[in-house]
Amino acid sequence: MGKGLFDCTGKVALVTGGNGGIGLGFARGIAKMGGSLAIWARDAEKNAAAKAELLAAGAARVETYQVDVSSEEAVVDGYRQLLADFGRIDCVFANAGPPPRYNSVFDMPTEHWHRFQSVALHGAFFTLREGARHMVARAEAGERGGSLVACGSLSMFHGLPGKAEYAASKSAVAAVIRCLAVELGTFGIRANVVAPGLIITPMMGGEETVAALTAHYAPQIPLKRVGYPEDFEGIGAFLCSDASSFLTGETITIDGGYMIRP
Repeated sequence: MGKGLFDCTGKVALVTGGNGGIGLGFARGIAKMGGSLAIWARDAEKNAAAKAELLAAGAARVETYQVDVSSEEAVVDGYRQLLADFGRIDCVFANAGPPPRYNSVFDMPTEHWHRFQSVALHGAFFTLREGARHMVARAEAGERGGSLVACGSLSMFHGLPGKAEYAASKSAVAAVIRCLAVELGTFGIRANVVAPGLIITPMMGGEETVAALTAHYAPQIPLKRVGYPEDFEGIGAFLCSDASSFLTGETITIDGGYMIRP
């Protein structure tokens, strides 16, 4: 049964870090539109809970995998298993990444910088590249199309004191996306970035921290509220579906208007 303009029936989407937060928001949108989902995340208990939630939301099929995206070999093996299970990949959300931890560039250990980039930058690159590899092979066999999505951040545009590792990874992945959009367009493969504003997820901290962030930022946002993972369901379904078939190389901000505030 069709589900309208954002129909994801027959689509297989991979969401890294898809067992919580924004990643689960992307996945829920696809599930509600009848798509199938592969979730890559390391916490088996959270994976199981996400699978149950996505199936209840309407997903045709959900499989979860414990894949460490910082390992190129693990990413290649993960796709091998995904293709064995689903037979295809239509949409990739490179969403996995840790939160920033420091308030000054001088406090950040060099080891942290490298460890952070191994997941947030290199892991996203491996995930997008290998997903694109399978999409190109399918296009060469006669079925064009595919959607690559990176989860960015407003730190691509705004300086954040002490968050250089985070901003650097997001900006670099956005540049990768633009390169992929140009290189892969001939195969009907599109590549875009979603840039969230302040989104309340478990990684933001406890209730006191969340309350303080909300009180400080909500009045500055034109829509007068902060964001939540459910705000990414619609954009997730849109980018997975054929409704976005002529959109590529773009950065879509989901921020309640924060970027354009007076």
